[in-house]
Amino acid sequence: MDVPPTIIVVHPKERRKKCTVEPLRGRPEFRFVRYERGRATAPPGYVRLGLGGQELSAADRSAGLLILDGTWRYAAQMERDYASLPVRTLPVLQTALPRRSKLFEDPGEGLATIEALFAAHVILGRPLAGLLDAYHWAGAFLERNAARLRSLAADREALEAVLRRFVASSDRKG
Repeated sequence: MDVPPTIIVVHPKERRKKCTVEPLRGRPEFRFVRYERGRATAPPGYVRLGLGGQELSAADRSAGLLILDGTWRYAAQMERDYASLPVRTLPVLQTALPRRSKLFEDPGEGLATIEALFAAHVILGRPLAGLLDAYHWAGAFLERNAARLRSLAADREALEAVLRRFVASSDRKG
């Protein structure tokens, strides 16, 4: 099945050095777009990952995926420009990304962008190879969520290959 590229809308104040999806730039299945307030366009045939929508499911397989990348504060501002897109929510998963904001509290169900992207790919049956390669907390994320991800996986074999690679390698480090 041919699906449109995943669009990752990056807030201009997002620090690229700390951006968990930055290593995916240049891959053909991803299109990075710099957010420009008031100039955003919501592409037809896409769904947006966010909170408060219907749960992402196999019914969304043919849709394009749009992800807002920024701190929770910036993402909330960006959502207004993409309000016309149907929102899809991920099932509850635990983040592995350590958070230390002294100013804002992240939602309890908040994931790092790469974690959300990976979970969406698991649910939609899209390729998983290489998504977590540069994510420092990949092993911890997968260990915490392995059972839940298995129950959601459209392509169980692809998920098991990623789990074997990262969970086994993180066991050896400890």
